[in-house]
Amino acid sequence: MMKKMSISASKASLVLFLCQMISALDVPLDLSQPPTITRQSPKDYIVDPRENIVIQCEAKGKPPPSFSWTRNGTHFDIDKDAQVTMKPNSGTLVINIMNGGKAEAYEGVYQCTARNERGAAISNNIVIRPSRSPLWTKEKLEPNQVREGDSLVLHCRPPVGLPPPIIFWMDNAFQRLPQSERVSQGLNGDLYFSNVQPEDTREDYICYARFNHTQTIQQKQPISVKVFSMDSLNDTIAANLSDTDIYGAKPVTERQPVLLTPTGSASTKVELRGNVLLLECIAAGLPTPVIRWIKEGGELPANRTFFENFKKTLKIIDVSEADSGNYKCIARNILGSAHHVISVTVKAAPYWITAPRNLVLSPGEDGTLICRANGNPKPNISWLANGVPIAIAPEDPSRKVDGDTIIFSHVQERSSAVYQCNASNEYGYLLANAFVNVLAEPPRILTPANKLYQVIADSPALLDCAYFGSPKPEIEWFKGVKGSILRGNEYVFHDNGTLEIPVAQKDSTGTYTCVARNELGKIQNEVQLEVKDPTMIIKQPEYKVIQRYGQVSFECIIKHDSTLLPTVIWLKDNDELPDDERFLVGKDNLTIMNVTDKDDGTYTCIVNTTLDSVSASAVLTVVARPNPPFDLELTGQLERSVELSWIPGDENNSPITNFVIEYEDGLHEPGVWHYQTEVPGTQTTVQLKLSPYVNYSFRVIAVNEIGRSQPSEPSEQYLTKSANPDENPSNVQGIGSEPDNLVITWESLTGFQSNGPGLQYKVSWRQKDVDDEWTSVIVANVSKYIVSGTPTFVPYEIKVQALNDLGYAPEPSEVIGHSGEDLPMVAPGNVQVHVINSTLAKVHWDPVPLKTVRGHLQGYKVYYWKVQSLSRRSRRHVEKKILTFRGNKTFGMLPGLEPYSSYKLNVRVVNGKGEGPASPDKVFKTPEGVPSSPSFLKITNPTLDSLTLEWGSPTHPNGVLTSYILKFQPINNTHELGPLVEIRIPANESSLILKNLNYSTRYKFYFNAQTSVGSGSQITEEAVTIMDEAMASRQVDIATQGWFIGLMCAVALLILILLIVCFIRRNKGGKYPVKEKEDAHADPEIQPMKEDDGTFGEYSDAEDHKPLKKGSRTPSDRTVKKEDSDDSLVDYGEGVNGQFNEDGSFIGQYSGKKEKEPAEGNESSEAPSPVNAMNSFV
Repeated sequence: MMKKMSISASKASLVLFLCQMISALDVPLDLSQPPTITRQSPKDYIVDPRENIVIQCEAKGKPPPSFSWTRNGTHFDIDKDAQVTMKPNSGTLVINIMNGGKAEAYEGVYQCTARNERGAAISNNIVIRPSRSPLWTKEKLEPNQVREGDSLVLHCRPPVGLPPPIIFWMDNAFQRLPQSERVSQGLNGDLYFSNVQPEDTREDYICYARFNHTQTIQQKQPISVKVFSMDSLNDTIAANLSDTDIYGAKPVTERQPVLLTPTGSASTKVELRGNVLLLECIAAGLPTPVIRWIKEGGELPANRTFFENFKKTLKIIDVSEADSGNYKCIARNILGSAHHVISVTVKAAPYWITAPRNLVLSPGEDGTLICRANGNPKPNISWLANGVPIAIAPEDPSRKVDGDTIIFSHVQERSSAVYQCNASNEYGYLLANAFVNVLAEPPRILTPANKLYQVIADSPALLDCAYFGSPKPEIEWFKGVKGSILRGNEYVFHDNGTLEIPVAQKDSTGTYTCVARNELGKIQNEVQLEVKDPTMIIKQPEYKVIQRYGQVSFECIIKHDSTLLPTVIWLKDNDELPDDERFLVGKDNLTIMNVTDKDDGTYTCIVNTTLDSVSASAVLTVVARPNPPFDLELTGQLERSVELSWIPGDENNSPITNFVIEYEDGLHEPGVWHYQTEVPGTQTTVQLKLSPYVNYSFRVIAVNEIGRSQPSEPSEQYLTKSANPDENPSNVQGIGSEPDNLVITWESLTGFQSNGPGLQYKVSWRQKDVDDEWTSVIVANVSKYIVSGTPTFVPYEIKVQALNDLGYAPEPSEVIGHSGEDLPMVAPGNVQVHVINSTLAKVHWDPVPLKTVRGHLQGYKVYYWKVQSLSRRSRRHVEKKILTFRGNKTFGMLPGLEPYSSYKLNVRVVNGKGEGPASPDKVFKTPEGVPSSPSFLKITNPTLDSLTLEWGSPTHPNGVLTSYILKFQPINNTHELGPLVEIRIPANESSLILKNLNYSTRYKFYFNAQTSVGSGSQITEEAVTIMDEAMASRQVDIATQGWFIGLMCAVALLILILLIVCFIRRNKGGKYPVKEKEDAHADPEIQPMKEDDGTFGEYSDAEDHKPLKKGSRTPSDRTVKKEDSDDSLVDYGEGVNGQFNEDGSFIGQYSGKKEKEPAEGNESSEAPSPVNAMNSFV
């Protein structure tokens, strides 16, 4: 929310208008004028008798006025009293009390008169009274003995002081006595008890009276109060009576309300207009009555009504005649009510409707003085002239009195005077001075020349033109030096000369001229107006919700006129920010670190300039986990239930969603808390189900969206009575650990489940379908019992029952268990194997008889292993594999077998004890399969029309190899494949020479092996035949052309010249060791310039080392990938003498023969051909 802090337009114009209007009526002090009272003491003036008395009376006038005083209506000659002096150039009296004078001697009514040749002004009647703070009269105070529940009034009766003292009650330790609805202080200072309680007994009820004027406090004698309770009163009476006396004090009884003050059913009250109306009702009763106020036939004024003293006092401020009426107070408790009606009449001392104002007239003009006042009763209006009743004042033919108005006609200079209007009734009076000053003066403009006014756009601009002249000048306004007169609805012209522009805009900026003229002359004045852009908050702070101990920021980004300097102030709840380093005020934000609960509130950003002020506010809500609940109480305790109630803690601005109730078993698990239940956040009581023989304590945890509160303090403990167990052990099992025993196990009951002391278990068993009677044993609080000497793996019926000192649990349910298992006795028979294919076989067997299993049948295990491969006839390490088939299955599949191999297998039955004997080994063989790919394929010895292929046999032949299949096809430069050729090769071959191939052609080869079953997977390779000699010779012939030789010579010469220039520049001014350089560089003519840094380095035949994609040799194993370049060696200019090593690497040179031995350094080991030399320079 954002609001303007500056004064609204209408209020601003009104305030400035009134202020300037008053100043416009002031006569400049350099002109003759009657006296005007400017300062005087209050009408009712209470003075401190220990200090000098100062009675003020200041006035102005031309010539300066003289002063005189009256005291009690007669002239007060200050020259005759040495204790009284008058201040120089002033009428203020100083009465010296501190040098022996007494204030009481100067009590009275004083009035000051200020007089000069043009008239006399008088002050109010000033009543001087010294303040008084008398001591309390001594009195003997009897102790107050009162019965519990009765009402009591302790009277203060302070001494009468001037002004009246302030009353309060304290004890001997100067601590204020606590007050409440039951005990409170009345307006008269008395202390009222609606009903007394034993705790009211004390001996130091002291009433104090503080006299503020003299800064003194008077103390009354302490009052003693003793409250007798009914029990103690009966005991005291019984001790003082004989056995034959019968007496009994009645117990404390409740009483309906009775008013202690005011008394009766009705009273009256008179209050003066503008004062504070205080009405009081204090009632006795038990229980303590509650007070309520109403106005009969109307409503209590909304914004002026307040309740004080626990609603026993009704306070209405600034009362008016409309507040007259009947006010009823009603005191009520559960037994009834009492009421009192106060009839309020609001009277009024005189108050102004129109006070007379100074009148400045030029000779021959007319005018009026008006004096209108109101009051209740209506005041009487009387006039004085120069302090004398007008009826006996010197006559003035230009003056006529008409009730509350004096009319002046054709005034002359002698008509100047000061007139007093007195409006009075029985409640007070008003006195006002107003002069009539007859002057003839040309216009004056009192506003400073070229005064600068600055306003905010779209707000009113008020340009002042304070003036004086007699007759009253006419005022006109112009904009600019030569502008036309301002008229129209966009301007407002005030009587005091002020020009108002109700809504100033940016184009309102400029110079404004005010012209004042009357019949005696003319004068003008210029003022300047600047209209500024308003200050705005363009990014306001926003509502924030933050968790406790978090960090929060409020933004306040502003836009303002560039010529104004804004200041930003942050407030919290309309007060200054706390003096805390956690509050960080930035340029356009406020950051609060480590937020706490006390930071909750409204934060306001206020932006002030010299012309306007804007603000924006946002609320910060600090949320946190709830405070823990408190005051846990257990009620309605029963054997199996209890009611728990609690009071929620502070929810910390986040509503409580639910309460979690936990319990502690102090008997069995002290210190361990368990979940009991939870209830909605609106619920504060819960009925809890209980178990026997538990020492309960409860605690409550409150939960809101932020999290869980700390647990409450534990409730009182509640021990429930013991009872039989409600339940039996769970998870009862019977499983033998040996072939001749039965192990019975169960999950024991917890102490919480035991329901009483002496927890034990009754274990019972019998062999199923064999025994009729149960065998039972009672064991301690354990979880296992072993039955020995049982047959192997037979079923038993088992049950376990809980019991304690109070009896047995309900009859338990029966479970079936078995005694211990033994290994199976026989192996599966009739094992058969059906080979499905070269890698999969199916095995069958007959199930063993269940009696021979001697335990729980878990399944069958098939053990199988490879004996040998039929193709290699070589044995290897035997690795047995196991497959388990669950349950009573009689067949299974054996996957992952190797083709053309011999296998063995056997089958065994499995129970919980282990495996039985194995069946006789069964032999089976797998048929042939397709082979794996050949282990390698290598292509060597390329020629113009042939390639040599070498390969390795498959790693896994999976049968008898019958042949190899070779397929190949050429690949052109666009990677298109040519016709496919297929060749079948005997299985005993490992190499092949392919002839009649095309020269300089790339080929792709596909190679795989075959058995009688089919072809295996293939491998692929690529290779290239070498270049034709004729084509190579044609490339070399280019070097024999004359134009090419000349070009090469020119290039060599240019390189030589560049080298010489470089050497000279590098060694300028020194000796150059030519011989050493020549030795280091054997043949500088063939060293080309490097492209990277512009220097001359040694030539490196980079063309000779490019990968095949750009013309390199094939890899050493002749494996050619399809993604490599398909360019032929001819494209890269390889000579006809180029050849391959045995591993396929190219070792030939570009030219037919080697020209020179390699030099030191980075020179190539091969001499460049002319073609390659040209390529290196291009």
